[in-house]
Amino acid sequence: MHSSSVNCIRWENNRLVLLDQRHLPVEETYISCETAAEVAEAIKSMVVRGAPAIGICAAYGMALDALRLHGQSTALLTAAQEMLAASRPTAVNLFWALERIRRLLSQASEIDANLLIAEAHTIHSQDLQANLAMGESGARLLAETGPGNVITHCNTGSLATGGHGTALGVIRTGYAQDLVRHVYADETRPWLQGSRLTAWELHQDNIPVSLIADGAAAHLMKTKNIRWAIVGADRITRNGDVANKIGTYSLAVNARFHGVKFMVVAPTSTIDFAMESGESIPIEERSADELKHYREYPLAPSGVDGFNPVFDVTPAALIDAIVTEKGIVKCPAEQGMAALENR
Repeated sequence: MHSSSVNCIRWENNRLVLLDQRHLPVEETYISCETAAEVAEAIKSMVVRGAPAIGICAAYGMALDALRLHGQSTALLTAAQEMLAASRPTAVNLFWALERIRRLLSQASEIDANLLIAEAHTIHSQDLQANLAMGESGARLLAETGPGNVITHCNTGSLATGGHGTALGVIRTGYAQDLVRHVYADETRPWLQGSRLTAWELHQDNIPVSLIADGAAAHLMKTKNIRWAIVGADRITRNGDVANKIGTYSLAVNARFHGVKFMVVAPTSTIDFAMESGESIPIEERSADELKHYREYPLAPSGVDGFNPVFDVTPAALIDAIVTEKGIVKCPAEQGMAALENR
């Protein structure tokens, strides 16, 4: 099994230490968070991103304020929970992790910081174990079609999770088993998570990777023996629709036309069983300046408007398999995610 050398979330001396992903690949810098407010700002400003990682950090954020309020009324943590919940609206893992903390708090009248720290550690550890399990399951799907090249979108590795990765975890495991020959990484505009983060992670671990422009994906599928497109998810609805980074929907349409298999890899914490379809998923829109500038450099004429949705929804009908730590759902359009609900 291929493991990642990247560790972007650390709990040290009762502080949350995060690799600041805004500065990769130019420099590796870390920030230290000591309050839930600082964690919420780190999530909102993209210091940390990726649905599982956001959930893990939210749990640690609650633990940080619990340290400050230890022994006081659990009601005093309500503000921290609301602040963290408001940091990103689309990724369901954020709300899943906060709900786990809320249930823990509901069983006591006073804040026990040690209990919340232990729960955050458990969420972190469980995510890593889930990723390793998904890596093995996804590799079995790769074996069904035989060795070949794969394409991925955005970043779904250790930088986006508790370690190993979701979609990138499948790629890591598949590469270790000689099932992945070469990885093509979409650049993923406008934050360039593919070029800045995915290519960096794979290069760190000596996995062969080529960066491509998002618009090159269809040509790549036509010419480069692409067997699978493998992506992560920020929310999966009950019918198998998937919200993921903007551009995922286009990748799925291109894959279907070219006969390329399409795999979504995500822990069950990403499944929103209360939401029937992707039509109801709130899609975060960020500032148009992210499209019109890269850092201080202008990319468009001054005064031009922009539209910047940062997620889209891929219909279940375009997905060949959804891989979770509890099993694989093939052709989710036919059965949805209900088979996993009670596993």
